[in-house]
Amino acid sequence: MLRLFVCNPALTVFVNCDFVIRDASSSHGDVEREVERSRGVSENMMKRKNPNKKHKSSLSPTNQVPSQPTHNIVGCRIQHVWKEGGGHAVWKGAVLDQVPVNPSLYLIKYDGFDCIYGLELHNDERVQGLEVLPDRLAKSRPADVNLADTMIGKAVEHMFETEEGPKEEWRGMVLARAPIMTTWFYITYEKDPVLYMYQLLDDYKEGDLRIMPDSNDGVPAEREPGEVLDSLVGKQVEYAKEDGGKRTGMVIHQVEAKPSVYFIKFDDDFLIYVYDLVKTS
Repeated sequence: MLRLFVCNPALTVFVNCDFVIRDASSSHGDVEREVERSRGVSENMMKRKNPNKKHKSSLSPTNQVPSQPTHNIVGCRIQHVWKEGGGHAVWKGAVLDQVPVNPSLYLIKYDGFDCIYGLELHNDERVQGLEVLPDRLAKSRPADVNLADTMIGKAVEHMFETEEGPKEEWRGMVLARAPIMTTWFYITYEKDPVLYMYQLLDDYKEGDLRIMPDSNDGVPAEREPGEVLDSLVGKQVEYAKEDGGKRTGMVIHQVEAKPSVYFIKFDDDFLIYVYDLVKTS
């Protein structure tokens, strides 16, 4: 069993969480008790917006319920009904990726939301009337490729407008260009270690994004191009909560620019979490 502490990817500072990474075949009885991360978890998928940005309102419900698509939907615009409890709404978004270690899982950027959602679109009973829209996404090239490449893997300070008016600074790390929509970037934050997506070149040019100076601390050892060092992708994650319950998930992606940083998808949540996993023994 591999025991890991979860660190903040921007500052590599330990936070209040302790994971056990295990193979899918390992016994649940072997899992040691761990400390639940102090930050709360969103319980309702479609209510998660970045509180520091203003967004357009969601779409109004529609009666149209088209047939479910069967072809590859990566790179497509989609629309579907989200039905939960007694309510339902229609959501539009872009399918960015299909997760290789769990091909049923798709990464989606919904209109009006800044964070990335992970959903099994064809299996989740709450997703109804999945429709592929005709306006398929077209790949585009960043206006400043050198600046785009420079940002990746860097710690940054990102300014957001608040509801009250003054800007607020969020420290984070630029993880990669987003797939398909390559003028957008994946980013995560010290205050909120989930996967977000923004057009950071625009924010940089407007003075709302500052790249922090490089630090020699935590520089990974040199490796051959394409080599994966001790990858945890595909491993199951389990930890015990303070109330005695357990939370499980899977490591779904390793960040190329920072090989110790991983994306984790928990079974009870639709957000993608980003952690720097440091081996302690």
